[in-house]
Amino acid sequence: MRIKMWGVRGSIPTPGAGTVEVGGNTSCYEIRAGETLVILDGGTGLRLLGQELVKEMPFEAWMFFSHVHWDHIQGFPFFTPAFVRGNKIHLYGGLNVSRTLEETLAGQMDYPSFPVHLTEMGAAMTFRDLYEGEVVTIGPNDDVRVTNARGNHPNGVYAYRVEHEGKVVVYITDSEHYAIVDPKLKKLAMGADVLIFDAMYTPEEYSGEVGGGPKTGWGHATFVAGCELAKAAGAKQLVLHHHDPNQTDAMVREKEMRARELFPNTIAAREGTVIEI
Repeated sequence: MRIKMWGVRGSIPTPGAGTVEVGGNTSCYEIRAGETLVILDGGTGLRLLGQELVKEMPFEAWMFFSHVHWDHIQGFPFFTPAFVRGNKIHLYGGLNVSRTLEETLAGQMDYPSFPVHLTEMGAAMTFRDLYEGEVVTIGPNDDVRVTNARGNHPNGVYAYRVEHEGKVVVYITDSEHYAIVDPKLKKLAMGADVLIFDAMYTPEEYSGEVGGGPKTGWGHATFVAGCELAKAAGAKQLVLHHHDPNQTDAMVREKEMRARELFPNTIAAREGTVIEI
């Protein structure tokens, strides 16, 4: 399996001199599992991935959305391959909002918000709404297994476990941890080769000691919670994801360094980083 990071920021894109190293695009990960192309979330990083995938057209891809807040869907209207006939895109999302995934993606492209409607995109698209705990088998050879679990976030969120030939990638974004490690997420992450985790805040930012007030109830976690989950689940590597828009490159490096004191095999997510399993 091969993972490439196209968008690692949370809440809103953050271009600028202070975020060049880590990157300013919002959530999007590419996973190559054998012959299967898996895309996790459609934040603004999806636009860059789309430019790369133009070289491979026509192709078939399986997209999984954690949820439909703006920073996880804003790249979809700018995903060039979705406008090209011959491409096949299977889109999955949780039944955790008032509208289906298809209705939500179409809604952000309605007039006057966007000039081109979803129905005008040329690729063949199929939509599938997932139930909590559902397992789907995907890929041209049906050899990739994707399991979900609910996280803790306003309006709901799904975390995903992607398995192929004994290798496991787990993607947990926008999920707040409380007094204990979430048992559902621990089960999902057990034995993961790579655990991608929403470590948006430092403990001081989360508590409100710095950064303008407490973030309790906002639906995001700290790097400490990520390290605790990685230890409890026996994960091999931890990736700190969904960096706060106010965190500069230097602040992310410091967060990464502090996390390594708790769980040594930790890296901060950075655009362009590739992990081979």
